[in-house]
Amino acid sequence: MRLKVTDFSKEPPGLADAIRRYYTLLQMSFATNIYKLIETPASQIIRFLSPALAPAQPQAPGDVAIVEATCGRCQAQLKVQANLGQAHPLQQGGLPYPTDNQLQCPNCGNAIDLTDVRRQIEVQAGKPVVT
Repeated sequence: MRLKVTDFSKEPPGLADAIRRYYTLLQMSFATNIYKLIETPASQIIRFLSPALAPAQPQAPGDVAIVEATCGRCQAQLKVQANLGQAHPLQQGGLPYPTDNQLQCPNCGNAIDLTDVRRQIEVQAGKPVVT
């Protein structure tokens, strides 16, 4: 096939470390519900497996993230507040992030698993979700 293979560990110092760090970040990204990631120096496009869960949108820098979820049974639109790093007052119309990552729909009682969403929030924010 005439491939030219270069051992990046023997290249300038720092290159091997940068490649390993990027590889680790990709592994962390795909441990969530992400199935496609397109990244350029100027932008990042992420496709999620579950259409019922929207990515968390930070409301205040480093404070909270609001997760928009749709109940698979009754189609209720739910907003869940994930506190980052420390507890914050619950925003109006929001639901507290469940301790066990299992959100119970207040309308029909259906369980919505937020485990992957929690991982995604913690990776992106660099802070733990506090319940």
